[in-house]
Amino acid sequence: MSINGNGNAEIYSHSASGDNEGNETVPLLSNRSRAKGASFASSVFNLMNAIMGSGILGLAYAMASTGIVGFCFLLILVSSLAAYSIHLLLKLCDMTGINSYEDLGGRALQKPGKVLVGIAILIQNVGAMSSYLFILKSELPAAITSFLSPDQTGEAWYEDGRLLLILVSLCVVLPLAILPRIGFLGYTSSLAFFFMLYFTIVVSSNYSPHIFLGPVVLSTPQVVVKKWSIPCPLPHNVTTLVGACQVSNSSDSECTPKLFVVSSKSAYAIPTMAFSFLCHTAILPIYCELDRPTKARMQNVTNVSVSLSFLLYLVSALFGYLTFYARVDSELLLGYDAYMPRDIMVMMVRVAIIISVLLTVPLIHFPARKAVILLLCGNRPFSWMIHITTTLVILGVVHLLAIFVPDIRNVFGVVGSTTSSCLLFVFPGLFYFKISHQPRRSFDSIGAVCLVVFGLMVGVVSFSIIIFTWIHGSS
Repeated sequence: MSINGNGNAEIYSHSASGDNEGNETVPLLSNRSRAKGASFASSVFNLMNAIMGSGILGLAYAMASTGIVGFCFLLILVSSLAAYSIHLLLKLCDMTGINSYEDLGGRALQKPGKVLVGIAILIQNVGAMSSYLFILKSELPAAITSFLSPDQTGEAWYEDGRLLLILVSLCVVLPLAILPRIGFLGYTSSLAFFFMLYFTIVVSSNYSPHIFLGPVVLSTPQVVVKKWSIPCPLPHNVTTLVGACQVSNSSDSECTPKLFVVSSKSAYAIPTMAFSFLCHTAILPIYCELDRPTKARMQNVTNVSVSLSFLLYLVSALFGYLTFYARVDSELLLGYDAYMPRDIMVMMVRVAIIISVLLTVPLIHFPARKAVILLLCGNRPFSWMIHITTTLVILGVVHLLAIFVPDIRNVFGVVGSTTSSCLLFVFPGLFYFKISHQPRRSFDSIGAVCLVVFGLMVGVVSFSIIIFTWIHGSS
């Protein structure tokens, strides 16, 4: 998404007279009242940047927890519902002339709705920043040691991920996040998509070329420049941590892909997918800056973006799972750290992910800080004291989560089952049902109710199972 000088997506104000739900060709803004906006391709690229993030590293674990067929079904379901909930938000935008998620909450539920959406966005952004910093904590030591000779590694200070995280945050993240204007980071953040694309290509080239799925043999074409694979069963001289136990190698039975899996770990699947597809706070600003903005045109942008993101997510999850099977880690790169620590392509991916994270965290921090200041201080004039204090408090909370949360799947699970489910399913359906004047038996009104029910059901069930798993695990 393009960023203006204040670090926000550029939003063009507009007004809508009457209910033009049925008119798909009415432009959002008159061409006389606005400059030429973003092209269709540019808007697709911007929305994909908003969709894709750290969730791509947890989807292989979600596939291992649900099976290939189960994962594909759930991924199709979540991506389809995400596109449909965006459809409802776009209709609300055309009906009301409102181009902000928080203001839609205010229109539907008055001030409590606006505050509720602000809190949800704040928690979502804190969770996203925590997941990114968790990646930094786990990948920085591996990145440094991979460039050193084996005899130089040991109990060195640069192998402590928590210490490296604090140092990098003080030197890079904090100076960028504390700036009142960080619009220039919007250009560098576009590199994140290419890093994710490269990550997907490397993962898809990282498995054995023959996968036996019952009596069927799936063969992959040799279309990658460099082809290497991790053998299965996993090497005997490599160990991985599974819970509190250490497992030295895999058995042959663990090298067979599972079609369906149901366990307590399956509760993390849909929340992780919801976390991965959440882009709804960026939809309306991107809609406003689209050239010739109509709902039908923006819906096409959404469909293309969600479909391409779905494809990248599916490919990376599938080949990540087919590389490690039951031993896939909740943060996929950790598996490559253990089995291929000095492979040049893995090293390049690791460096690319680290750079992407460093440039993205300040951007995610900006709307989180803005939400806190608006919730606590309203529309007061800019104050450096409030600005700096809020920045330090948010970064402090995020770092505590990144340092002390032992597993990134906990971030995906908790945030995905609470705020992600609300922003992705519950709020769009609830706001549409409250604001729209369509008959209650119309397709979209019924769909809005189904979104709310599905979001609440998924959130409550997933969160309850996750909490139960924690309690059972600790006991």
